Amino acid sequence: MLKISEQIIIPDHEIELRAIRAQGAGGQNVNKVSSAIHLRFDIRKSSLPAGIKEKLLRMSDRRLTRDGVIIIKAQQHRHQEANREAALSRLREIIQQAARTRKKRLPTRPSRSSRKRRLEQKKKHGRLKALRRKPVPGEND
Repeated sequence: MLKISEQIIIPDHEIELRAIRAQGAGGQNVNKVSSAIHLRFDIRKSSLPAGIKEKLLRMSDRRLTRDGVIIIKAQQHRHQEANREAALSRLREIIQQAARTRKKRLPTRPSRSSRKRRLEQKKKHGRLKALRRKPVPGEND
């Protein structure tokens, strides 16, 4: 079982873990031992609450397929068990991120004094620009 939070627990049968050979440098260990872990988690067939499923399916992540399956490949560690833990913790992080509710933004308005300061600044800037203009003949008669 993978515990996401107090309310959300994913049973083991919903997570498919497969040991595969890791890629890249590593010599004999990489060539002989299947220490990398390939994790597959089908969101649509899972027992997650509907709201979290929707958020997960809407997320734009390269680990999510069109079929709604999260695929995680863990191969940074030398031992299979360490890679298994890394893959499960990454899945936990993805689901926890989807489970978080964002705080609703309260619209605010500028205060009266800030509006007054802004208008005063605009007037001051306008007067300064007016002083930079060339004088028009016959205007100061």
